[in-house]
Amino acid sequence: MTTAAPGDTVRIHYSGRLTDGTQFDSSEGKAPLEFKLGEGQVIKGLEQHVAGMEAGAKSTVTIPVAEAYGPRRDDAIQQLDREKVPSGIELEVGTQLQARTADGGMLPITVVGVDEQSVTVDANHPLAGKDLVFDVELVEVVKAA
Repeated sequence: MTTAAPGDTVRIHYSGRLTDGTQFDSSEGKAPLEFKLGEGQVIKGLEQHVAGMEAGAKSTVTIPVAEAYGPRRDDAIQQLDREKVPSGIELEVGTQLQARTADGGMLPITVVGVDEQSVTVDANHPLAGKDLVFDVELVEVVKAA
């Protein structure tokens, strides 16, 4: 069997859930997720778990907060003047927006509060502060050249 190692491209099927059993993502009915080990294309804990697995293997791993999306940060929640939000955008709790960062990148944010004068947004990843459980099947390993 072929064992996955840093630099290899892997293809996995997976199901991700919270520790309470709530499923948040799955590759069921889709093509396997493909990523290159060692390039940080998926969360650290999942990448570490897949490294060393053999093609065809199935396993379950619980990934702690620190190796997933990190802890929730209070400083990622900010209140903005409502006039700073472009007109025409429907603002309600749960609305997903994009904010431009200082270096020109885009940051997904979620509206968590709205009133006449302000909008409160949260830049935390929705899974921040949560341990994650993944059922993983390593479908294929493409060895690095």
